[in-house]
Amino acid sequence: MNRYPPTPGTCPICGAETIVTRVDCPVCETRIEGRFGLGRFGRLTPEQLAFVEVFVKNRGIIKDVEAELGISYPTVRARLDEALQAMGYAVPDESRPNAAAVPDRRRVLEDLRDGRISAEDAARLLAAAR
Repeated sequence: MNRYPPTPGTCPICGAETIVTRVDCPVCETRIEGRFGLGRFGRLTPEQLAFVEVFVKNRGIIKDVEAELGISYPTVRARLDEALQAMGYAVPDESRPNAAAVPDRRRVLEDLRDGRISAEDAARLLAAAR
């Protein structure tokens, strides 16, 4: 576990993306100064980063993410979309179904059967598949 707090990716005052201006080595005391970006992961809130860590730990298997976090399939998808947007990636508009956004009917029915999604969520997802 890192003993230092994470670098904030956004300014707590105005919300702008922050930069790092100095990096120190605690062992040899080397210092590097300049203007360094934090990368895409630095843009995530602590909550989004925690979600992404669970997602990666579970190798992107949504069923395992659902089980570990105790959340439904649509909630996993929504949190993943939020993290992707925060990182600067485009997320498909769910109101315009396309091949990437249309859920698999069999998966929706399995999720409903196994109690991972509600009947309302299943109806919404199946309607999007039409």
